[in-house]
Amino acid sequence: MPAPFAKTRAPPDTAQRRRKAPRTVELGMSIDPRQIPSLVSTSWLAQGLGSPGVRVVDASWYLPNDSRKADQEYAAAHIPGAVFFDLDASSDQRTSLPHMLPTAGEFSRRMSALGLSDADDIVVYDGSGTNLSAPRVWWMFRVFGHRATAVLDGGFGAWRAAGLPVESGVVSPAGGRFTARLDAAHVRDLKAVRANIDTAREQVIDARSAGRFTAAAPEPRPGLRGGHIPGSLNVPFTDVVMPNGTVRPPEALRHLFADAGADLSRPIVVSCGSGTTACSLALALDLLGATNVSVYDGSWTEWGGRPDTPVETGPPKGIST
Repeated sequence: MPAPFAKTRAPPDTAQRRRKAPRTVELGMSIDPRQIPSLVSTSWLAQGLGSPGVRVVDASWYLPNDSRKADQEYAAAHIPGAVFFDLDASSDQRTSLPHMLPTAGEFSRRMSALGLSDADDIVVYDGSGTNLSAPRVWWMFRVFGHRATAVLDGGFGAWRAAGLPVESGVVSPAGGRFTARLDAAHVRDLKAVRANIDTAREQVIDARSAGRFTAAAPEPRPGLRGGHIPGSLNVPFTDVVMPNGTVRPPEALRHLFADAGADLSRPIVVSCGSGTTACSLALALDLLGATNVSVYDGSWTEWGGRPDTPVETGPPKGIST
């Protein structure tokens, strides 16, 4: 199948882009005539940057044990016009679990404050080089009903490697009019994942490293057990990208999931440490046309932090190593 992110020509004007948007399946959601490709190249964005209705979002975030500070890096250098999406602040503040989805009302308010509006085409990137957090923000926009959202292939690293312009400082745009409506059908909670252990109706694919999945390596968050949800498969999110940070070609992605034992024709739930890198798998599955993909929002922080949830260690059962 042709890669939706293989565009190198300049994007047409916003209205024309929406009329000609490819009819790809997006996380099993209904087709939206306003959709743009799930993944766009630096050339695509560079030629559309500054066009009315094209907005750029820096969604950089780093793991708790990483010394990098996303907000400081953004202030030092970002794609011109990009606003900073604070993942921690834009998540549910009523729970101790990290990065849980906020209410639709809260997401609407925060995105409006960032100057984003319902009519915008939004391109999200991060500075990790591994699609660490940009796909999470892409998925948040999608699950809140804004299908016209894409991830910048290769992120900020690819942008700088291409010699494209950057700016410093903090962008403070005028308020927008953003309306969020949660599609809860593509979010899984503890109860649903626990019930699925018995039914096995949905495949659970864990995006954490093999060491964390098997319990050979410690968790970066204190107090969590090692291992994985019983019956889970493992596709580390770092395997989805190539050394230069761009997403692997579709056929390579297809082999990656097949080698892990996944059947893309069946329902899939993706999980990780806090629901963030799981969305890198959601993005890859979307590019492959998977039609029924959900995210376990609490992920391992919730599951591994409880004393009453079953845990397996070692490699996935039935998968040779």
